[in-house]
Amino acid sequence: MEQSKYYGHPSQLYGVTEYRLMGGKSDGMHMLHVKNGKGLEFTVSADRCADISELSLDGKNLSYTSVGGVTAPAYYTEGHDGFGFLKSFNCGFLTTCGLHNIGTPNVVDGTPYGLHGTIGNIPAEHVRWEITDEAIILKAEVHDEIIFGSKLALIRTITVSLNENKLEIHDEIKNTGSKEEGIMCLYHMNIGYPLLSESALLAVNSDKVVPRDDRAAEDLDTWSQMIPPVPNFAEQCYYHIFEGNTGCAKVYNPEINKGLQITFDTEVFPQMTQWKMMGERDYVLGLEPTTNTLEGRKTIEEQGKLKTVAPGSSRDIYIQVSFYDNQVDWETGK
Repeated sequence: MEQSKYYGHPSQLYGVTEYRLMGGKSDGMHMLHVKNGKGLEFTVSADRCADISELSLDGKNLSYTSVGGVTAPAYYTEGHDGFGFLKSFNCGFLTTCGLHNIGTPNVVDGTPYGLHGTIGNIPAEHVRWEITDEAIILKAEVHDEIIFGSKLALIRTITVSLNENKLEIHDEIKNTGSKEEGIMCLYHMNIGYPLLSESALLAVNSDKVVPRDDRAAEDLDTWSQMIPPVPNFAEQCYYHIFEGNTGCAKVYNPEINKGLQITFDTEVFPQMTQWKMMGERDYVLGLEPTTNTLEGRKTIEEQGKLKTVAPGSSRDIYIQVSFYDNQVDWETGK
């Protein structure tokens, strides 16, 4: 069937709508709303690393939006303790963290590095998109560069299929300077209500699960079990270690018959951080492919585990997300 005979404009079924927000801390932000005509819809925040904020399937929300809401990058501050990141942390479906630090704030050779770095608060440049017969393709560039210092660029491509509910994120991290640069990356992918509830099922194909601290160790045996929101819940983080070539983490909630699966290359991301935060209003499950654990750049450098990029070279990162509306397909990963 030739669908085009049935509508006047493709946006009736699929496409990209660009707009700017008004009012409050989101005033003036450049956003792109994407829908693929198969039930998948999401919003790309061009002013924040071209990350993905809201995401839904068949009208059911799958992502988490923090109490701060959508916040312009101008409100970002590292803070005196290095935790200022949290004040403007929208979460959304994807917040990119790095490129110079992930995890604990620390100081290296007199240079302070705050929680999760600054890349997620840098506006993207050259934001554009095209629609082919098979997909919607969005492209953007994020330049994390400073005079007399480190020069890194993140070239992002988000591809969403028009034939099935799948999207792929391809990031090329380029060293545009003249000296070798250390890089750290964490893809903060956040699941929220109603996909996330005490009925949600979580499966990860990891070979080992390691609690980050004593608090996480308290419930190591129930890391995969979700619970109802708890007042003043203290977060728990687990490192998932993989021996195979492909990491896979997936969530399904039979109450809404919706689910998703995140896959990634374990050569790039040898571990995934699971952020289990079951607090009232702070109710979120983070599934976070990451280059390193969360002890901060200083510790990772001292351990000799910091990944580097030579001048003029780049590293490629691929993450695929598949979406499901029935449990059988989710379980089999079709």
